[in-house]
Amino acid sequence: MNPTDSLESALADLDSLASAGRLALDGAGDLALLEAARIEFLGQKQGRLKSAQERLKALEPTARKAYGQRFNLVKGELEALLEASRERLAAKAQVVDGIDVALPGIRPVLGHRHPLTQTTEELTEIFGRFGFAVARGPEVEDLWHNFDALNIPQSHPARDPIDNFYLSSARGGAGLHERPWAMLRSQTSTVQIRVMESQPPPVRIIAIGRVYRPDTVDATHSFMFHQIEGLMVQKGVTMADLKSVLSLFARAYLGEDVKIRFRPSFFPFTEPSVEVDMLWHGKARWVEMGGAGMVDPNVLRAVGYDPEEVSGFAFGLGIERLCMRRHGIDDIRLLYQNDVGFLRQF
Repeated sequence: MNPTDSLESALADLDSLASAGRLALDGAGDLALLEAARIEFLGQKQGRLKSAQERLKALEPTARKAYGQRFNLVKGELEALLEASRERLAAKAQVVDGIDVALPGIRPVLGHRHPLTQTTEELTEIFGRFGFAVARGPEVEDLWHNFDALNIPQSHPARDPIDNFYLSSARGGAGLHERPWAMLRSQTSTVQIRVMESQPPPVRIIAIGRVYRPDTVDATHSFMFHQIEGLMVQKGVTMADLKSVLSLFARAYLGEDVKIRFRPSFFPFTEPSVEVDMLWHGKARWVEMGGAGMVDPNVLRAVGYDPEEVSGFAFGLGIERLCMRRHGIDDIRLLYQNDVGFLRQF
C-alpha cells in the first residue's frame, strides 16, 4: 500500500466501492446472485470492503478518523441493503404464479358420503351386530331367480312387461334355468335364491342393492331404487324370530320410542306374510316400511332345502324410504338431483 496515500483518493475509492456495492446488492435477481454479491463486497476474507478497511493503515494518522467514519457508514449501508434484498427475494420466492404461498391457505371444500350411502352403511352395521352377513348379486337377472324360484307363477301380474324391464337381446341363467329373456331385477330377493343355491343352511344374510321397476317418477316413486332384504334359514326359525329382529332393528335405527306393528298380507315367496309399519317420535301416522314373512316351503324346495328340516324368515325394506323417513325428506327425487346445497345437510 502506498504510504503517501491521500485522504481524497481513499474517500473517492470508498465512494466508488459503495456505488458498485449498491448496484450489485440491490440488482440481484435471485438469492444465488445476492450471495455472490455479498461475498464480493462483504466477504470476511477477500471482500472489497475488507480490502478498503486495510487501506486505513496507509493513511496519515490525522486522516484515519475521517476515513474510518466514512468506511463505517458505507459498511452499515451495504449490510442493511443486503438484509433488505434477502427479504425482498424471499418474499418473491413465495409467490408462485401470482399466488403468495406465505398467506394462510383456503380450506378446500371436501365432499362426503351421499345420504343413501350413509343409510346403507348404517343398516349394514346394525344387521351386522345381529349376525347377518352382506351378500350381493347381479342386477341383470334371469327369470328363474327373479320369479320362478320365488314361487311367482307364470300368470302372476308381477311378471307383466308393463311392470318390469325385460332385456329381449340377452339370455339369463344357465342349464335348466336358462330363459329366453333376461331382465333388470325387480327385487333383491334374487340374491337370497343365489345364496341358498350355493350353500347349505344355516343362512343369515342381508342383500343390498339397486332394483328396477318402470314406475312413473314422482315424489314417492322412481324407476330405480335401493332395497335391503334379510334372510334367516335354519332349524326352528319362527315368526317370533322375525318380529324380534325387526323390532330390534327399528329401535336401533329410529330410536327407543319407536313402535312397530305387523299386518297380514300376501307375497308369493312367504307364508304367512306381513306388512311392517313403524311409528316413532310421537308421530300420529303409521308408516309402511316393507314386507316380511316366513319363507314359503316351495321356495325352500326350489333351492334344494328340506322344509321339513329347516324354516326361515325373509323381509324387505326400502332404503330410500328409511332414509327419507329418518331425515324428513318428502321427495325421493331430491336424492338423485345432485343438488350440493341439499346434500350438504347430511
